[in-house]
Amino acid sequence: MKLYLCLAWLLLMTNTSYSQSSSQQIVPLGQKRSVQHTSGISLYLNAAKWNELFPNRFGFVAKKRKNNSADFYSYKAFVTAAHVYPEFLSGNTLTQKRELAAFLANIAQETSGGWAEAPGGYFKWGLCFIEEKQELGMNIYADTTKKNYLPIAGKTYYGRGPKQLSWNYNYGQFSEAWFGCKDTLLQHPEMLSKDPVLSFASAIWFWMTPQIPKPSCHDIMTGHWKPTEADLQNGRTSGFGATVNVINGGVECGTGKDLEKTSYRYQYYQYFCNFFGVSPGENISCSNQKPFGQ
Repeated sequence: MKLYLCLAWLLLMTNTSYSQSSSQQIVPLGQKRSVQHTSGISLYLNAAKWNELFPNRFGFVAKKRKNNSADFYSYKAFVTAAHVYPEFLSGNTLTQKRELAAFLANIAQETSGGWAEAPGGYFKWGLCFIEEKQELGMNIYADTTKKNYLPIAGKTYYGRGPKQLSWNYNYGQFSEAWFGCKDTLLQHPEMLSKDPVLSFASAIWFWMTPQIPKPSCHDIMTGHWKPTEADLQNGRTSGFGATVNVINGGVECGTGKDLEKTSYRYQYYQYFCNFFGVSPGENISCSNQKPFGQ
């Protein structure tokens, strides 16, 4: 019954906006897919460069072999999703290049299939996986303390897509933003593994959306986030390292040393900065940053 009401509501709102408050009209992001905002991506990337950066991405190698496999992480899907977020890659050229490098570094590491002696080098193996590797007894990422986004029995909210979106509350919040209804992805989290544009959109949504006490990665890379005194006392400073803290700070940050996995993330960032011809800036590491909220 709940799903029926949700779907009925979505049909009703297809050609209208919905009100989050009496003074603010909000249109679900998914309805904006046909709106072609200007995107900074095309200034620095095209399909050929995308293929150069991600030659081993999911489906692409198989597609080149003409076995009808879909190029899931295509350049077209990335650009289509980015059109919905006009503030993504805003700012001057230096800021745009650094933000793009930071975004690509994080999604590449989240989905990497590389290893030290990988053909072509470790950094040619980003976007290899759509879903987090599942093992017996793996974490289903269901947090029942988040009462507004309760997990659905039998559903798992492990990492999916370029950002490897995880946890029921992230699926629920993104579902609200994209569909105007939290239940769509809470009930069908597997949709992120089937729709390439939706999958990329989930990554950009997470990148653009602050979740208190965490700032957004976008605000960090564009200089809109200003560390408080408490942030500075806990080592949290502006730079790429703070985006790692937002994404996986509880595991990768504040250890006092660069973990091997995190070191690859930093190296990915420098790799993409070199590709775009921009300096990486300061504070690349989060090894001395306490996670946000501590």
